[in-house]
Amino acid sequence: VSTQSTWGFRFTCSAMVVSLEKIIEGDGKSYPKRGQIVTVHYVGMLQDGSEFDSTRKRAKPFCFRLWSGEVIKGWDEGVSQMSLGERAKITMSPESAYGARGFPGLIPSNSQIVFDVELLGFQ
Repeated sequence: VSTQSTWGFRFTCSAMVVSLEKIIEGDGKSYPKRGQIVTVHYVGMLQDGSEFDSTRKRAKPFCFRLWSGEVIKGWDEGVSQMSLGERAKITMSPESAYGARGFPGLIPSNSQIVFDVELLGFQ
């Protein structure tokens, strides 16, 4: 289920919630499909804005196969809605991110997290 709001899209799937807020428009035509390998740059942050990871700082983009279980569900939900060249803020509920387990040393349990993501390409 998706609904349009003034700030972007909100996607819901049972208790999982992923919202996408466009920062820079993409081409609006080319969207990655299930099973394709996507290449992104991202900055990961906690709700308070503190950064926990960044491909931009490492100057090395991140690649993963869409909807294959390689990443947390929020990544699949958010990136699949982005068009080529788009940059967006993707906010993920704990259920679509790391849940009750968190990511020890980086992300507390039951945390909502935010990623600034740029879709560089896919194949």
